[in-house]
Amino acid sequence: MATRATDAGTNQSVERAVSVLRALDAGRAELRVSDVAELTGLGSSTTSRLLSTLERLDMVERDPVSNLYRLSLGILPLAATATNRHPVHRAARMVLQDLATRTGLGANVAVRRDSELMFLCNFEGHRAPKSYTQAGHTAPLHATGIGKCLLTGLTPKERRKLLPEPLAAHTDYTTTSHDLLDAEIDTVRRTGYAIEAEERALGRASLAAPVRDASGDVVAAISLWGPASFLGNHTETEPNGQRLALTREVIEAADAISQALGVL
Repeated sequence: MATRATDAGTNQSVERAVSVLRALDAGRAELRVSDVAELTGLGSSTTSRLLSTLERLDMVERDPVSNLYRLSLGILPLAATATNRHPVHRAARMVLQDLATRTGLGANVAVRRDSELMFLCNFEGHRAPKSYTQAGHTAPLHATGIGKCLLTGLTPKERRKLLPEPLAAHTDYTTTSHDLLDAEIDTVRRTGYAIEAEERALGRASLAAPVRDASGDVVAAISLWGPASFLGNHTETEPNGQRLALTREVIEAADAISQALGVL
């Protein structure tokens, strides 16, 4: 019994420490102890002790003037190792860098993490608006072309269980109904690519395609993103020649990554 109690206490300490780290990644770059306590639901004294321990371990650091806490660069080697060792990241990095350079747009790759997508890397061409997307950032599945590609690996029933309705609206053009999402995903499966026009952010659009592993399962997706004026806004019903050419670029890049992952 004593062993189980000790294990339970240790696990709880680990969970609390992780919740503190996630709170420091949730929004503002620097937080007070009381801010972290509020975000985690922990008491102030517990939060203070955890921050002090994490500071000694070089996971967080405290500004000597403001006494505000932020994540430390001590986390960077762990995060970089996890990213660089991921097979999708290894297969996609050079392909996407070349794609962004060639098209002038933004190019990224993401995987599904439960009910969100997580970006593994992002490259920006000269036509791409300034992006704050970084490796590890998350985004909604239903409001992005890359997310809709990731959802093709799930059944309608699985999608409804994963994403409760109504789906969150990020702009007036976001798909908020599962029935509409079903139709869009059927189109993605039929055509091999997804189009998203101003669903997540006004003025931005994207073209995306799924990435498969050796078993044929959808394990990731890539996208080209940029100004809606360049890629097509929500009012366009027919793709122009420029968008058709970019769509081929996206599909070919996704195929190249899939082949690197073992697809024949």
